[in-house]
Amino acid sequence: MIHACALRRTFSARSGPVEAVSGIDLDVGPGEIVGFLGPNGAGKTTTLRMLSTLLRPTSGRATVAGHDLLRDRWGVRRAIGYVAQGGTTHPDARAGEEIVDQARLHGLPKARAVPAAAGTLERLGLEGIGDRPCRSLSGGQRRRLDIALGIVHGPRLVFLDEPTTGLDPRARAKLWDHIRDLRGQGTTFVLTTHYLEEADALSDRVVVVDHGRIVASGTPRDLKRQVAGDAVTLVLSERTRAGEALRIAGSLDGASRPTADGGRIRFHVPASSTILPGLLRDLDSGGVDLDGVEVHRPTLDDVFRAFTGRSLHAGPQPDRATSGTSGTSGT
Repeated sequence: MIHACALRRTFSARSGPVEAVSGIDLDVGPGEIVGFLGPNGAGKTTTLRMLSTLLRPTSGRATVAGHDLLRDRWGVRRAIGYVAQGGTTHPDARAGEEIVDQARLHGLPKARAVPAAAGTLERLGLEGIGDRPCRSLSGGQRRRLDIALGIVHGPRLVFLDEPTTGLDPRARAKLWDHIRDLRGQGTTFVLTTHYLEEADALSDRVVVVDHGRIVASGTPRDLKRQVAGDAVTLVLSERTRAGEALRIAGSLDGASRPTADGGRIRFHVPASSTILPGLLRDLDSGGVDLDGVEVHRPTLDDVFRAFTGRSLHAGPQPDRATSGTSGTSGT
């Protein structure tokens, strides 16, 4: 469904060129749900905008839904659906009119657009809202309506950019169910997210993106298997002892390279039960006092940390395509 090779996008900024996407290779098969996981500024949205023809790559090539991304942009557009981060409906427009108009913009005659709109609303649990203005809908209903706009013309491939941002957990889980149902009917989805639980629960395959590059790719289960053993977090009483804690943790047999995040030291070990007694003795001898020790099985955040050296939610990344750039931001 998607074959991309060495896709890059560079923006112009006051400080000089900013490379938001740095050579991404990607293959997506029919019927997959592929989640792009990464922090704000990683290059997720820029990648989706390139693959959906909304942004021209600086270099690289791709085939999307059987059409060449650069030579057949209209072929790509006819074959895909795109749901942006922000809502695309007019607050005063009636929901039914919006979706019929969208279907007609994609070339469906009115005789087909009207039943297609009604059927799409029903598939997403939105029957009965056709005569309501969009401003009267709940957040979950508006987001499902956004997805309805992206699929009403029957695309084989749908791009979803942060589809559940702003939704409460119940509405988010319902939307996941709707996406799974649509995949069961043959639709392929590529979505961006920075929600770990969303990538874990919804995606058949997760693509971990950082600084405009893919740093890992695989099923959530396989990615977590790559982070061997138990994740250990030492909660320091005094941050000034972080250096000594790092030294001691780094000397453990079989341990991963420890990282410091404020007063927390994190690393992985093959079996925490065998190393903790000796580790606690060494820390005590080294004058490192602890407020606590946390042990858990690997998560996708541990995967991200293993490949990048920091947490997924460590905060926005500097020096990406931000204010002062020409074109779209590199989020």
